[in-house]
Amino acid sequence: MTNEYQFGDIIFIRVDNFLYRRVAESSGSWTSHVGILYEHSEAGWVVAESRVPRCGYCPIDKFIARSRNGEYSVKRLNRSLTENECEAMKVAIHERMGLFYHLGFNYDSKRQFCSKFVYEVYKEGTGLEIGHLETFKELLSNKPDYPLWFWKLWYFGRIPWARRTVSPGSQYTSKLLETVSEKR
Repeated sequence: MTNEYQFGDIIFIRVDNFLYRRVAESSGSWTSHVGILYEHSEAGWVVAESRVPRCGYCPIDKFIARSRNGEYSVKRLNRSLTENECEAMKVAIHERMGLFYHLGFNYDSKRQFCSKFVYEVYKEGTGLEIGHLETFKELLSNKPDYPLWFWKLWYFGRIPWARRTVSPGSQYTSKLLETVSEKR
């Protein structure tokens, strides 16, 4: 890790449990979880994130410890954030703290999930879209060989094909981001 983090840096990890492995695999990415770096006056660098059961802050070392083999990647917007953008993003983060997690990954729900949290904070704070919204049909058709049994089971036999979502994988490959540091 580096001490050269900046507010708004995006950190990606791979949570190695049954659900999150499927999130990564179905999007064709190594990463399954994402959050935003935030420097806390007392705690130092923390990650603002949407996690089960609610949005909250996590010390960066504990966040990385949740990743398989301590893997992580920190990416930064390819231009500097303005002071106004930083303030707007902090407001957007604060407004989401305590919101419940959405295990169905429904972007149009009032609840949050990790990549939706990052997407909305950046969209509200900067007007930029980190990653892209897509339906489950679009997401899962990108990997036609990926077996759908898990998602059929997860959604009780009916995959919500028209449901909009945003994946950590689409954010990781965003052309708006540059890698700051990583261990992979």
